[in-house]
Parts: sequence; C-alpha cells; structure tokens
Amino acid sequence: MTFLISRALADPNADVRGRMINAGIMIIDRHGRDNVSLLFPIFENYLNKKASDEEKYDLVREGVVIFTGALAKHLAKDDPKVHAVVEKLLDVLNTPSEAVQRAVSSCLSPLMPSKQDDAAALVSRLLDQLMKSEKYGERRGAAFGLAGVVKGFGLSSLKKYGVVAVLREGLADRNSAKSREGALLAFECLCEYLGRLFEPYVIQMLPLLLVSFSDQVIAVREAAECAARAMMSQLSAQGVKLVLPSLLKGLEDKAWRTKQSSVQLLGAMAYCAPQQLSQCLPKIVPKLTEVLTDTHPKVQSAGQTALQQVGSVIKNPEISSLVPTLLMGLTDPNDYTKYSLDILLQTTFINSIDAPSLALLVPIVHRGLRERSADTKKKAAQIVGNMCSLVTEPKDMIPYIGLLLPEVKKVLVDPIPEVRSVAARAIGSLIRGMGEENFPDLVPWLFDTLKSDNSNVERSGAAQGLSEVLAALGTEYFENVLPDIIRNCSHQKASVRDGYLTLFKYFPRSLGVQFQNYLQLVLPAILDGLADENESVRDAALGAGHVLVEHYATTSLPLLLPAVEDGIFNDNWRIRQSSVELLGDLLFKVAGTSGKALLEGGSDDEGASTEAHGRAIIEVLGRDKRNEVLAALYMVRTDVSITVRQAALHVWKTIVANTPKTLKEIMPVLMNTLITSLASASSERRQVAGRALGELVRKLGERVLPLIIPILSQGLKDPDASRRQGVCIGLSEVMASAGKSQLLSFMDELIPTIRTALCDSVPEVRESAGLAFSTLYKSAGMQAIDEIVPTLLHALEDDETSDTALDGLKQILSVRTTAVLPHILPKLVHRPLSAFNAHALGALAEVAGPGLNYHLGTILPALLSAMGGNDVGVQPLAKEAAETAVLVIDEEGIEPLISELLKGVADSEASIRRSSSYLIGYFFKNSKLYLVDEAPNMISTLIILLSDTDSATVAVAWEALSMVVNSVPKEVLPSYIKLVRDAVSSARDKERRKKKGGPVVIPGFSLPKALQPLLPIFLQGLISGSAELREQAALGLGELIEVTSEQSLKQFVIPITGPLIRIIGDRFPWQVKSAILSTLSIMIRKGGIALKPFLPQLQTTFIKCMQDNTRTVRSSAALALGKLSALSSRVDPLVSDLLSSLQASDSGVREAILTALKGVVKHAGKSVSPATRTRIYTLLKDLIHHDDDQVRMFASSILGVISQYMEESELSDLLQELLDLSSSSNWADRHGAVLTLSSLLRHNPSTIFMSPECPSILLRLKSSLKDEKFPLRETSTKALGRLLLYQAQSDPLNSAALLDVLSSVLSALRDDSSEVRRRALSAIKGASKANPSVIMTHLSLIGPALAECLKDSSTPVRLAAERCALHSFQLTKGTENVQAAQKYITGLDARRIAKFPEHSDDSDESEDEQASS
Repeated sequence: MTFLISRALADPNADVRGRMINAGIMIIDRHGRDNVSLLFPIFENYLNKKASDEEKYDLVREGVVIFTGALAKHLAKDDPKVHAVVEKLLDVLNTPSEAVQRAVSSCLSPLMPSKQDDAAALVSRLLDQLMKSEKYGERRGAAFGLAGVVKGFGLSSLKKYGVVAVLREGLADRNSAKSREGALLAFECLCEYLGRLFEPYVIQMLPLLLVSFSDQVIAVREAAECAARAMMSQLSAQGVKLVLPSLLKGLEDKAWRTKQSSVQLLGAMAYCAPQQLSQCLPKIVPKLTEVLTDTHPKVQSAGQTALQQVGSVIKNPEISSLVPTLLMGLTDPNDYTKYSLDILLQTTFINSIDAPSLALLVPIVHRGLRERSADTKKKAAQIVGNMCSLVTEPKDMIPYIGLLLPEVKKVLVDPIPEVRSVAARAIGSLIRGMGEENFPDLVPWLFDTLKSDNSNVERSGAAQGLSEVLAALGTEYFENVLPDIIRNCSHQKASVRDGYLTLFKYFPRSLGVQFQNYLQLVLPAILDGLADENESVRDAALGAGHVLVEHYATTSLPLLLPAVEDGIFNDNWRIRQSSVELLGDLLFKVAGTSGKALLEGGSDDEGASTEAHGRAIIEVLGRDKRNEVLAALYMVRTDVSITVRQAALHVWKTIVANTPKTLKEIMPVLMNTLITSLASASSERRQVAGRALGELVRKLGERVLPLIIPILSQGLKDPDASRRQGVCIGLSEVMASAGKSQLLSFMDELIPTIRTALCDSVPEVRESAGLAFSTLYKSAGMQAIDEIVPTLLHALEDDETSDTALDGLKQILSVRTTAVLPHILPKLVHRPLSAFNAHALGALAEVAGPGLNYHLGTILPALLSAMGGNDVGVQPLAKEAAETAVLVIDEEGIEPLISELLKGVADSEASIRRSSSYLIGYFFKNSKLYLVDEAPNMISTLIILLSDTDSATVAVAWEALSMVVNSVPKEVLPSYIKLVRDAVSSARDKERRKKKGGPVVIPGFSLPKALQPLLPIFLQGLISGSAELREQAALGLGELIEVTSEQSLKQFVIPITGPLIRIIGDRFPWQVKSAILSTLSIMIRKGGIALKPFLPQLQTTFIKCMQDNTRTVRSSAALALGKLSALSSRVDPLVSDLLSSLQASDSGVREAILTALKGVVKHAGKSVSPATRTRIYTLLKDLIHHDDDQVRMFASSILGVISQYMEESELSDLLQELLDLSSSSNWADRHGAVLTLSSLLRHNPSTIFMSPECPSILLRLKSSLKDEKFPLRETSTKALGRLLLYQAQSDPLNSAALLDVLSSVLSALRDDSSEVRRRALSAIKGASKANPSVIMTHLSLIGPALAECLKDSSTPVRLAAERCALHSFQLTKGTENVQAAQKYITGLDARRIAKFPEHSDDSDESEDEQASS
C-alpha cells in the first residue's frame, strides 16, 4: 500500500492513477477487514503530511481519501471515524476527475448505513451542489456522489428525500442551464449506478429527456446524450418495449426539435444490451431511414448520426468496414441500393452477422427486392438466401421475416424465370435455416398459388418455390405430400393441373438423385397430362418430361423407356407427339448428340446421324430394344397428325444414318409392330400403321415387297384373330401403295390369301378381308371377282362353310356393291327360294344398302313369293330378308320400291297381295326416309284393298293402312280427305258389283277397330280444317259409316259423334252443318242404341238447327230428329214442343217442324200417347186446307202415318170429312183432301179398302183426274196407283175392281201434264213389279198405251215408259216375252229395253215414294 500511495498515486498520467486507485480498492476489499488497525494510521499519516509540491501531493491525498473510504466500510457502524471519512470523501468529490469521482461514489455507498441520521441533510447538500455549483467538475462530482449515496440508502430514498422531484424541477427550470445540466448528470449517474432498478423512473423522465435533446445550451444537450446512452445501456427487454412506442410516436410529431430528440434517443438505443438491441433494431432502423428524407436538415443530420451510432456498435468486421457504403444505400436508395447489393455480394464473409449488421442490411435488401430491375431483384433475393447461413442466431432474422417474405413471394412470381429461380432458392434457404415453424403460412400459400387461376408465371414460380421448400423439409415431408400432388395432376380445373404438373419440372433440380425413386409414381401423371385438352397443361407435362429425361436418361432408362414407348402408341395424338419428343431426348442423350441439328430439305432417308451414334444406342439399349424403338418411331413418321409426323421425322433423321439399311435390319420387328397395330382397336393406330406400310412399299417397292408379302401370307395362319385382321388391313395398304405392275407378279399369293381371309371364322377378319378385296379389285379388276366370288358362292352350298362364305360375300359387297351384286343376285333368286338363299339375300341386302336400289326388281318378286309360299322354313327368312331390303334403300330407291310393291298389291295371287301389303306397312313404319309424298298413293291403294276377296289380305291391308297413316304428321292428314273419300267410293263400288244389290259393307270395315286408321284423317280435318275441308270431312265420315258394319261401328260411335256435335254447335257455314247433319242421320240409322248417351245433346242440336236460316240445314235436322225419336222411350215432350213451335213459327221453320213431326210419328208413332196423338190429329186436320202447298202435303202425309194408330170411328169421321172437302169449290181444300187420301192409301190401305167409304173415295179420285188443277190430277193418279198396288198385292182375284182402277190410271196416260203421265207409268210399273201375272193379263189394255208413251215428247215420260215396259212385259224373263211385246212396241225398243238391269230403278222408286209420302 505504501508503494501504491507514494509512487502510483503521484503518477502524472491520470489513466495510471485511475487504474492504481482501482487496484488499491480491490486490495482493501480483499484484506482490509483484517488490517484496519494497521492501515488507518498509515492513511491518516499521509493525509496530515505536508509536501513540498502541494499540487502534486493533492493527487496523492485524493487517492488516500478514496482508500480510507474503502477501508471505512470495514469499521463498525457506530465508529466515529466513519463520519470523518465521509466528509473527506465528499470533499474529494469536487476533484475534476471522472475516475476519482467514480471511485468516491463507489466508496460512499457502503458507508451510508452509518449516516442514516444525517441522510436528508447529506442528500440535500449534494442536490444543492448539483444544481447550483458554478464548476462543471463539482456538479458532476455531486451527481456521482448522489448516485453513490442513493445506492447506499436504497431505492426508497429517491422518493423519501424527493430526489426525483428535485431532478424534474431542475430539468424543467428554463432559467438555469446549470440546473438542467445537473439534473441530466444525476439522471446519467443514477441510471449507471442503480441499473434496471431505476427503470420505472426512466420512463417517467423520458419526455423531459426528449426535450433536453433540443436544449439551446450545448452543455445540456451533451449531458442529455450521455444520459440517454446510460439509460439505453441499462434498459431491460420490458423497458425497451415501454420506451420504444413513445420514441417512435415522437418521430411523427410536427415539431422538428421533438423529431430530432426522438431520433437522437433512438440512435442511443444502439448502446442497449445485445439481446435488447436485436429486439429493437428491426423497428428503429426503418424509421431512422425514413427520417433521412425529412424536410428539416437537423432532423436529417440527427438521423445520419443515429444510423452511424448503430453502425458503430457492429461487431462483424466485414460489415463494419462496409458501414459507410450501407449508410449511403440507406440515405440515397435510388442511387446506391444496387451498388450496396453488389458490394455485399462481392464481400467474402468469415465472421457471422450480428443484429446491428442485419438492421442495416435488411432495409437495403428489402428495397432491392422491390426494385423494378430484374438484376437488382435477383441480387437481393440471393442475399436473402445467404443471410440465414451467416446469422449468428437464426432468431435474429425472425423480426425481419414479416418484412422480407412478402417481397420474396412477389419476386417468386416475377415474369423473368431466372429471378423466380433465385427467389425459389432463397425461400428454400430460409426454410432450411430457420425451420418451417417460422413460416406457418408459406407452404399453404405456395399450394394455393399453384392452384390459382391467374397467370402461368405465378404457378411456375410457386412450383419452383415449393420444390425448393419440399427439398428443404426433408424426404418424409415430401413423401406425405406426393400422393396429393399426383392426385391434383388430374384435377378438374386446368389451372390446378398445370400448376401441379409444373412441380415435376423442378423436383429433379431440387431433389436431385433422390427423386429417381418416385419416377414410377410420377410418370403416369405426366403422360396423362400430355393428352390434356388444355394447351398450358400439355406444355407443363412436356416440360416436366424433358427435365426428367435430361436428369435421369442414363440412370433410369429402364423406367423411362417403356412409358415413352407406350405413349407412342397412344390414341391421343398429343401424347404421341410428346412421347416422340421425349423418346428423341432419351435417344439423343444415349447417342451423345444434342438433337439440335437443322434438318431442313433433303430426302427423308438422309439423316444427320453417324454410325457411332447408332452403335452407342445399340450398346445402351441392346439390339432388340433398339429395333422395337425404331420400328415404333418409323411407324409414327406417317402419323395422322402432322406435328407427330414432323417430330418423329426429326428424331429419325437425327439418330438413323442409313434408312434403307436400318429398315432391312428392323424389317421383321417393324412388320410385327405394324401387323399388331393394324389389328388394334384404335382406328387411328390402324390408320397410322397402314400409312406406314404404304409408305414403306411406295418408297422401297421392289426391295421390300418380296419380304413383306410372305410375312403377311404367313400371318394369316396366326392363331390370334386380331393379328389375322391386321394382316388383312396390311395387305390392303400394300396393294394400295404398290404399283399395278409390281402386284401382278404376286397375284398367285395375294388372291388365295384374301380368299382364305374372306372365309375366316372370325367376323372382324372377314370384314378387313373385304376391304383388302376392294383394293385388290382396283388392281386386278374382274380377275379378282372371277377368282374369288365363284369360290365363295360355291362355299355357300356347303353347310359347314356357308355362314362364313356368306359373311365373306357381305364384306366384298360392303366395299364393291355395284361390281359384285350383278354376279351374286341371279344365283340367289332362283325359285323356289331355299331357306339359305332367303337368309343370304337378307344378309347381302343389309350390306349392299342403297346399292340395292336398282336390283329391287330382281329380289323383291322372289321374296314376296316366298313370304306367301307354303314352305314354313323359308317364310320367316324371306320375310326378314324383304324387311331388310326395304329398309336399306335411300331416296333414290323409293320409286322402284313403291313400283314393285304396287305391282305386288295388284297381283292375281292373294299371297303376293298379302306380302306386298305387309311390306308397305313395314316400310312406312320403320323407314327413316321422308315418305309423306308417297303416303297418299299407298293409302288409296290399301283402302281399295280392304274390299279384297281374300279375308287374310284384307286384315294385312288394314294393318298396313294403320302404319302408313301413323307415319304421316298429324297436320298433313286433312289434305288426304278427298283422296280417302274417292278410295272408299271405289272400294264400295267394287263390293257392290260383287253383291249385286242390298246394303254394301266393305270387308275391311267389318274388322274390329275397323275405322281406326282412317278416323284421324277425318277428325283432324273436322277439328282443324277450313270450312270447306270440314264439310268434306263430315261428308266423308258419313260415307265411311255407310260402308262400316254395325258391329264394328259400335266402338267408334262416341269418338265420331262427340266432335260432330261440338263442331255443329260452332259458327260454321251452312254447308258444314248440312254435311254434319247428314252424317249424324246415317249414324243414327247405323249406330242405333249405341247413340243413347248422346240423345239429349242430339235432340237439342237438331231442334236448334231447325231454326237455322238455311232450308237445307232445317230439313236435314228435321229428318234426323225424326229418325232419332226411334231411340227415345219418351216422345211426348218432344212432340209437344214441336206442336207448340209449329203454331208460333214462320213458313220456313214450319216446314222443318212438320218434317220432324212426320219423322217422329213415323219412327216412334207407337210411343206417342193417345192424348198427344189426338192433339196432333186436331192440329193437322186444320192444316190440310192451308194455303201453302208444302204445309198441306206435310199435314196430309202425317195424317196418313197417324191413321195407323187411330180408332175406327175416328178414321171414319176423317174419311167423311175428306170426302166433303174434296168436292169443295176451293182448290186448296180439294188438293188437301186428295193428298190426305193418297197418304192414307199408302200408310193404311187395308183399312181404307175395307171401309164403307171406299167406293165414294174411288169415285172422288176418278173425278179429280178431270180437275182443272194439275197437282190435283197428279195426286189422284198417285192415289189410284197406290190403290192399284194394294189390289195387285192383296186382292188380285177381284179383277173387276182392279180393272176399274187400272182403266182410271191408264186414262191418266192421256193427260196434258207430263208429270201426271209419268206418275201413271210409275203406278203401273209398281203394280207390275208387285204382281207381274195380274198386269200381264191386261196387256191388251196396257200395251197400246205404253207404245204411245214410248213416243212421248217428254224425256222423263219416255224413260218412265221404258222402265214400265221392262216390268209390264217382263222383258228380262225370256225372249218369248220380248217376242210377245213386239205386238205393241217395236222389236228394236223391246230388245233395247230388255238389256236394262232389272233393279236399276230401285233407288228412283224409293226416292219418289219418300218425296210423295
């Protein structure tokens, strides 16, 4: 110690003194406790000693005081020496030496427990000195002393003695710079001595500290900086978190001084502890960088200084030397970012990078990543990748991930591939260096981008990044995601498929050899991608394929080659093209050539290869495999797709030196490949193989034909049917490609080969042989037919070979119909047709198709005959063949077919008519041709056939008619109405001629469902046609009903009647209504009781129509109503209605009502009650002398009908009344009476004849013959005629009475009125027909009169006389009657009249009767 005091403390060098003081304190701390008594005297001695050089000795004294202080802590608390030592120490504090002041401060702290009583005074003294002392050294000493004292008394003393409050006041004292500086000095020392214990007060003092940075007094500002540095160096992590927000907020303040202060404080943070430093720098440096562009120069300058402070704490020597450059990069990023990045990339790093280095680097790199220049982005990404490997602690990088990763992601999807590549590697490095846990969203983001619909570039970047990331995450992770990757390669969205396939392009680069293990899993996905319909997906797959070949051609050849070979034969041309390209890559790799040679122009045989390349390929692949590969390649040189052809040709030329020589070497393998391909299920593959074979023959003809044809002929013996089929296709191609002259020398081999193939047991082989025959025919012409067809026809006759031979013929026909058909058909249509020939015709027809158009005249007659023949075995086969024949024709065949069928329908043989009808129906039902134009003719023909004599033909014709009508669109049907009516009329006439009288029913309309085919035609016309068409439809329906049997009509009554009633109720012209009424009348007559459901509707309809404006409609409705009443059980209400209407109606309607009333009485008279009958009688008795002729006629007619139901007395009164009336002076009364008598004689002759009034009636009628009014004379003649008829039928023996009446009638023949004469002739004819013998007895009277009438000037009279003569003379009953007649009439007339049909006047007679009744 003596040495230290005497020598060291007096040393002129302050640093030496400081260190010596520290050494002394350490000695005292260690040994002082044991040597207090020894050392104290020594120290006191030195303190009291006087020295010659007092100034120098002061330095010693200061040191001794410090030593005394250090020793004093070993004294007891209550030792009085402690107080003296403290005083001395406080004096030494004023020494303007920081080392001394620090030493004193350290000594004071342990002595404070002894000064508890004087604490307040001591603190107050020091604070006073701190704030008010004039000298800086004293104020600074006071600050150190205060820090030591507070540390000694404990943290609570700060509050207890108001230290912080005094300091705050001092800092806020704007009048005294010394106070402000002193407070800051105390703040610095307290931070330093109390460390983190003072942190809570630091946060409170921070705003004042910020203000001090911008103090006007420089000493205060410097003190603030020192205080900040001390503060920052002592801050804990929590303290940093508390301080930083307020400082960063300060940067946003508008006042530049506050900004400047905040910047300076932020700069001071460079002095934080290393751990805190790495935490705060990522937030500070970017903010400081922003400050560099502040508008205020002082703020900018503060920013520069702050950044330099950060740079000054960098420990990495390489970065430390670059700090000026980096600061330039931060200060002026536009000009220096690229330069800084270049410098960084050129620097070789030996030491690791610390947190401050990162803080300066990252903003520059971040800026680089955001630059537009691709080069700058690439360099920045490169540095990001390298950072991880250079950082001391990877966690130092964590704060920057949020800043850098988004930019790296953007660079990863940059349009420039090289930039993307660097970014991908950077991401891989980050994951590898820092672990996946720090990038939780990166892998999902990469997968999402891979699936995005955005650009290809983004997906490519994501794929590259993902490949690097998966490589970094290890094998296990990769194996987990690989199945999902492969599955997404066939995702439904093209963009997803594209993205995932692109991954395989980058895996070989990122995973290297390791990826080879997964090739088997990956290859199928790539091959599927090659066939994708989306171009970008195909490109991605092809790119991946190229990379795989590039990387693994030599190591994984056995895996890659089979997959590529399969692809060459794929059905999809895109896969073929890609596979050829990949095969090229493989072979180029194996041969050691680039494959980039330009092969423009020159022959296909001129290659760019050398023999050495060929040997290299054989060496690696082996000769067999090489031959297979080249055979496949040669085949796709003629692919259907031009792109595949070009690719294959390029590869072939690049690896084959001598084409002819190589082909010769690979010929067996090539032929095998071609034959297999020719038999492939894929049509494209067959086509390609065929073209290849054709090209082979075309180019090398003479050289290869002798090799090829034997191979093909031999191939037909192959047990595999598909190979045999391939041979046939091959033959076809060879013959098509070879010249005619070349082929002629091989005919002996070709023809037997094709003949054998045509009879092969497998249909597919025969089909291909047919095509080969077609090609052969082109070259060999008739020789081919002459040598092959007869053999096949001969084989038809052999049961064993007939089926295959027939199929062979079919195959030939399918390709050469026109040439072969004329040879085959005559052989097959020999009658009678055998079962096999019938079958053969069907089979050939099926193949010949439209070629049969012009041969229908040959085959149809034979088939029609066989269809209706007696051979049960042949019938179904002939039928099947005929069905086939009619369906295979095209539009041109329709006319010949229809012509043949119409011939058949008109044939004399029923069986042929039947077969033809069946075929017509079948043709119309099943043919796909447009036949609407042919339908009318067929419908007409088939309707006429419904009256055929053969019932089976009728049934078949009816079926055929249904099918023909069904084949016609609904809207066309109404146009057939007229045609159908004409056809029905023809059929009716045909039937009438067969029956010779009586009601006519067409047989076809007596079948069940008889009207079904034709009904739609009429109903469609009725419902939707024009007015004229509706009229035609209604009339046609009536005609149809007339010729339909009542039994068959039953089920159609309702479907027909309903629409008729509906249409008649609408507003249509009278012609339509009249036609419908006429049809309804026929329906009432034929349908009978089946109409019961419609009775009310019909009755209403008819009554309504009776009010119509048109007479025809009224009279038709009246007639129909009359007929309808026969079906009704209650007639009285109807009669009452009619009688009521009669009294209130006008003349037109009255006539209709009377007609209806007559009909009702006539048809349902029995159902009329006596009371109603009496009412009718009463009303009509008054009407017989009505002024209107028609009314009188109707009234008399009805009275005649009703007389059948009258009592005898009632009738007698009526007769008496009529007799009185007949002699009236009024001619209308006389006319009415005679009309009524005539009607009574018609409807009730027996009663009248037996009545006592009969002689009077006869006299009355005779006198009426002489009446001046001709209607009276005509009516009397008619009445006498009826009387004559009754007598001839019932009382022929009473010749006197008969002669009396006959004489009266004959007298009428001399009347002036031709109508009277005609009526008299009619009366005689009627009697002659009823009882010829009676009239014959009176020929002497009748003959001359008839002879006169035959010469009458009136034509109707002459015609009536002819008919009367026919029956009176019985001219049709023998020549003797004709001879006898010549007594009265000329022989010419007699012979002419004798030729008349006997019943030709039946209809006239009935019409006459109806009109007059």
